[in-house]
Amino acid sequence: MKKAINLNVNGVSRTDEVEPRVLLVHYLRDVLGLTGTHVGCETSLCGACTVMLDGEAVKSCTMFAVQANGATVTTIEGLATDGELHPVQEGFWECHGLQCGYCTPGMIITAAQLLERNANPSREEICHGLEGNLCRCTGYQHIIEAVEYAAKKTAS
Repeated sequence: MKKAINLNVNGVSRTDEVEPRVLLVHYLRDVLGLTGTHVGCETSLCGACTVMLDGEAVKSCTMFAVQANGATVTTIEGLATDGELHPVQEGFWECHGLQCGYCTPGMIITAAQLLERNANPSREEICHGLEGNLCRCTGYQHIIEAVEYAAKKTAS
């Protein structure tokens, strides 16, 4: 039996009927076609599925879409504003913070939340803030530099 859910996704109000067992990540990808949110492990270990839910970075593979009913969701597709990249997105571009790109959306969402909470994090704070997001391609150096770039950009 399907359940009606109402969400605001990337600034757009959505009403859809979903099976109660549909994970938020699958709702975003399969129902809404927002494929920037990736399915990595479905066990909450990798962070590739991270989205903002009411301003909090959450792993969308750990919750059902019906649990997000009434919430505001921001995915990687909704992070840019008026065609301008979010400072963290720009930092990843400028500092080569990605390789294959699979983990990148989750890293960017998590880093954006980190900078909202701490506008000038130390390298150690950046590393700690990104602990729940795994990258299998890099040594994280460029990712940390991308977050530092974004912090400097937002400070000016």
